[in-house]
Amino acid sequence: MDSSIYSGLKVEAVARASRMFRREDEAIASLKPSRTAERLAGEAGYSPVLVEKYIQILGEEEARELIAWNDKPLPETIRCNDFLIPCSELESMLSQKGFLVSRIPWLPHGIEVLEQPIRVGATHEYMQGLYYIQDPGSMLVAYLLGVEPGETVLDMAAAPGGKSTHIQQLSRDSTILVAVDISRRRMRALRSHMQRMGFRSYVAVRADSRLLPRIAGTGWADRVMLDAPSTGEGIIRKDPERRRSRSQADVLRIHYLQLELLYTAVDLARPGAPILYAACSTSPEEGELVVSRLLELRSDVEVERLESPVGSPGVDSYLGVDISGEARRCLRLWPQRHGTEGFFICRVRRRV
Repeated sequence: MDSSIYSGLKVEAVARASRMFRREDEAIASLKPSRTAERLAGEAGYSPVLVEKYIQILGEEEARELIAWNDKPLPETIRCNDFLIPCSELESMLSQKGFLVSRIPWLPHGIEVLEQPIRVGATHEYMQGLYYIQDPGSMLVAYLLGVEPGETVLDMAAAPGGKSTHIQQLSRDSTILVAVDISRRRMRALRSHMQRMGFRSYVAVRADSRLLPRIAGTGWADRVMLDAPSTGEGIIRKDPERRRSRSQADVLRIHYLQLELLYTAVDLARPGAPILYAACSTSPEEGELVVSRLLELRSDVEVERLESPVGSPGVDSYLGVDISGEARRCLRLWPQRHGTEGFFICRVRRRV
């Protein structure tokens, strides 16, 4: 999601945090690339600062692997909507149309499209809501949230509907889903996808989620999904422009928006409720550092260890900035390791 659509609102605690962490922020903002990073960036057409971050996190050899993997197109993948059709039947229907498809072994409803005679978004099956076009890492997120029938689930940055439709699919349309997003255009897409895929048990609200405590009160959500606005550094395989489109100042601005949203998510969750935070980025500023600073700001939050079929532990050391050891319980997806987009996923819980 493009974070520029958000206003300059600051949750009070996060406004204090920006003063608390000023020295760390100055170090992050002034990150200087090494000669190695400059050389690699010039060869690959990247921002030297982004390559320096790769080297800081992964080492030079694996940073080179990541850059090479980012030149490989992300496979076309879809999520079968087994609320309407068994996945085996959908596979058969697509095969009869000339598609070559293969199941993704670690995603229960994930299908990779190897060959397509027409665009996957132009079939009758798509129009009938039998699948959603979604990247693998993005698909994983709703499984890790977990949902139970009858729960009230909040999706704080819901449009265009990938996570919201997945939540309803997994719950068989039995949760009370509150899907919130600030973008009018993207909310139209969310409503369209919900209708197309057969889901009815939801309320769509166009609002800035940071204002929800004032609008709807606190402590009412049984589960919270926050697939946060991000730089999109994790989808270079889909959008090569992301190689050099963001400065460190942009990253820090988005970091504080993410921190505001996650802080607000804890307020909205009932005691004991899980909150799933995700960001499509390889930068710790948008992942581990958001979670680590949340833990510094609040004593009523703990990080849960995720059980996932794929993924690597979170980064625990970065640019000399203190990152909570609990961030190792979070999950990272890397293109060169997992064949996915770059993604950060973490589940925190509001203590009782």
